[in-house]
Amino acid sequence: MQNQVIALNQTLNLEPFILIMTKNTDLITSVFRKEVLALSAYKVADAEGLIKLDAMENPYSWPEAIKTRWLDALKDCPLNRYPDPEARALVATIRRQNQIADPFGILLGNGSDEIIQLLLLALPADAHVLAPDPGFVMYKQLSHSLGLNYHGIPLQAGNFELDLPAMLAAIEAYQPSVIFLAYPNNPTGNLFNETSIHEIITAAKGLVIIDEAYAPFAGASFMPELDRFDNLLVMRTVSKLGLAGLRLGYIAGNAALIEQLNKIRLPYNINILTQISTDFALSNKALFDQQTDQICSDRTHVFEQLNALPGITAFPSSANFILFRTPAHQANRIFDLLKAEGILIKNLAPQGGLLTDCLRVTIGTADENAAFLNALTKSLTSL
Repeated sequence: MQNQVIALNQTLNLEPFILIMTKNTDLITSVFRKEVLALSAYKVADAEGLIKLDAMENPYSWPEAIKTRWLDALKDCPLNRYPDPEARALVATIRRQNQIADPFGILLGNGSDEIIQLLLLALPADAHVLAPDPGFVMYKQLSHSLGLNYHGIPLQAGNFELDLPAMLAAIEAYQPSVIFLAYPNNPTGNLFNETSIHEIITAAKGLVIIDEAYAPFAGASFMPELDRFDNLLVMRTVSKLGLAGLRLGYIAGNAALIEQLNKIRLPYNINILTQISTDFALSNKALFDQQTDQICSDRTHVFEQLNALPGITAFPSSANFILFRTPAHQANRIFDLLKAEGILIKNLAPQGGLLTDCLRVTIGTADENAAFLNALTKSLTSL
């Protein structure tokens, strides 16, 4: 093999390229932290030409009349000026619609991802971070990128419920600075037991972040409990509601805690187009309520249809997606067959563990859901 490489080098004169590669490798390893070098970049699947049911997006657009009013709201937007660094008008709307009392602080982020990053950036270098497993991938990804000690505590097999004894034992052992609890959980879709969450908040010496990204579809929230726990923060996003393109997340809770996060928030992190557009959209609550009700109704239909298919087990969901298990060792093949039929969903099987043989589908329009179910039925017959 070595002789072949030498011969190839002599034929093609690869030495300049090898030298460049070596220099690049030396530069990279000398500049970047080992935690970053060990990571893989977060990949977003190319959905061009496909029915996109992989990213928990609202499939519905706006009526033309509302689009016209939105464009009117943007018409005099002062793009030549920096945006309000505190986004005061938008914060007031969020506070009013979520009934967040004045004593509590609110911080806005460029999606929930930025808020998670801010929370973790604020921690000491040797801090511990805790979350159920499986859970939202960015808790782990961002913790690892910052060199923090991340601990994923497995959920119970079968119902994906919190393993409370294991969680409490981990809190005692690691004394985590931050605990993330997605409510409903992504990717499993279920709401964790409320009593278990209360016990975790009470036991924790650090912060407990309830991530309510899918709150519009859940009919449950810890926002009203902010006054019960000083260490409780509730995080939300408008992405799943139907505004994914605006990238706006927010977190509410103890004003003194929010102030610490504000110290490291970059100025002007919420651009003026996002501020105006989100404020306008949230002022049209009736439209989003209608769309949310439709998605929840369709979720019930898709869930029933999935469980009627041979070899498929769909898990109850309080979000706008459904996790389902395929026949053993067939998830990858079914994912590929669906893609060949023009349907893109999320393949979670490679993560293994409790997600072995699992796929996740976002609830789309009635036509998109029908296309997915037809393609899945077809793929099952070809196994």
